[in-house]
Amino acid sequence: MAVLVVLLLLFTLALSARIRPSYNGTFREEVPVAAGFPPPHVTDLRIHDPSIIRVGGTFYSYSVGPRMVIHQAPSLDGPWTQTGSVLSADSIIPKGDRKAPWAPNTIQIGDTFYCYYAVSNAGCRDSAIGLATSPSPGPGGWTDHGLLIQSGYGEGAERFPLDQSNTIDPNIFLDFDGTVYMIYGSFWTGIWSIALHSDLMSISTTTDGALDATHLAAEPGVIFRARKNANSICGDVTGAHPVEGAFLTYHAPYYYLWFSWGRCCEFKNEQMRNSGKEYRIRVGRSASARGPFVDKQGQDLVDGGGETVYGSNGEVFAPGGQGILTDELGDILYYHYLNTSISYDFWEARLGYNRLEYVDGWPVAV
Repeated sequence: MAVLVVLLLLFTLALSARIRPSYNGTFREEVPVAAGFPPPHVTDLRIHDPSIIRVGGTFYSYSVGPRMVIHQAPSLDGPWTQTGSVLSADSIIPKGDRKAPWAPNTIQIGDTFYCYYAVSNAGCRDSAIGLATSPSPGPGGWTDHGLLIQSGYGEGAERFPLDQSNTIDPNIFLDFDGTVYMIYGSFWTGIWSIALHSDLMSISTTTDGALDATHLAAEPGVIFRARKNANSICGDVTGAHPVEGAFLTYHAPYYYLWFSWGRCCEFKNEQMRNSGKEYRIRVGRSASARGPFVDKQGQDLVDGGGETVYGSNGEVFAPGGQGILTDELGDILYYHYLNTSISYDFWEARLGYNRLEYVDGWPVAV
C-alpha cells in the first residue's frame, strides 16, 4: 500500500509540473481508419487549414497562401470567391515563410476581428505566432501587430514550454470566466495552451514571470522515423510525433479538444497513401478548458489518446485542419481533405463539412 501511495503521489506531481512526456523511441504502427464515416458536404473551395467565421449572412474563410487568402460565400456550400488577403505585405515577423503565413485562426470579439497566424518552415520549429486585427472581416483594413510568441530562436524562445514545442497552428478560445486561451502546437511535444491577457494581444504570465501554460495533447509513440540530420530545431531526433491543428470548443457540459493526427500533406507515392498514417480528426473531452482531456477509453490525450471522429472514406482522403462552426441547428465540423478521384496534391485540398450529433456526450459526424 505504501508503494502504491508513493507512485500515485509521483504521478500527481508529474502532472502538476507539466513534465514533458518521455519519448522513448518506440515505433508505433497505426492501423488504417475504418471507412464507416459519412461522405462530406462537398464545396468548390480549394483550401488548406481553413478558418471560417460567419458575419451576418456571409461566410469568410482564411487559409494558408500568399499573405493569408480570404474567400467569402453566401453559404458553406458556396459559391466561394477569393476577395483578397489578410496582410497587405509580408509578415513583419523576421523568420519563417513571411510571404505565406500558415494556419490562420480568425475570430470576432465585439467590433474587432483578430487573425492569429504562424510563420515557420516545414519540418522546423523555429516558428512564431503573430496577430493582425481589422474593423472588418474582408481584405484591406488589417494591421499586422507581429510577434506574440516564438520557439526555436529569438527572444523568449528559451521559456517553458516554448523551449520544447512548435509555435504554429494557433487557436483562440474565450472561456466563460473571461479567460482567453491560445491553443497551439505541432509535432515535437504536441499541443499546449497558454493564457492571453484580456486585450487578446499579449501573453499572460504567472507571478514568477512564467507562461501560464498547460500541456493538452501529444503522441508519445514514433509514427514516422526521424529525418536525416534531425536536430532539436529542424526535425525531432526521437522521430515524428504527428499531432497538430488543435481547436477547442464547448458543448454542454464538456469542453472538446479537436486535433489532426498523422501525415498532412505529402503523398507522393502509393506507400505513403496506404500506410494508415494519413491525417484524421480526433477529439478528447474535459470538464475544464485546461484539461485533462480524455477519449472514450479514458486515455489522456497527453498519453496518446484521442477519439477519431472523421477519417478517410470513399473518395475522401486525409481530412484535417479542422474547425467548428455553430449555428441555430447545432455544431458543424469543417476541414480540408483530398479527393482521391482528383489529386493528392497539396493545393488540390478541398473544403468539406459535416454536421455533428452528440451521442452520450461524444461528437459523431453525420
